Amino acid sequence: MDRAPAKPLSPCVGVCRLGPDGRCEGCLRTAQEIALWPRLSEEQRRRWMEEELPHRRRGTPWKG
Repeated sequence: MDRAPAKPLSPCVGVCRLGPDGRCEGCLRTAQEIALWPRLSEEQRRRWMEEELPHRRRGTPWKG
């Protein structure tokens, strides 16, 4: 049986509006980061989601 390809890792939650700070209100990425996302490797995406985005949710700077 053929399996469907795995869906690319993404922090998108379907709320796609840029706020006054220039970040998406749903996933907290900037427009530039969203545009870059398809060119990142799975490892880079995972690192971004596990390290950078949690800091943004808490409002703390990431030192990665």
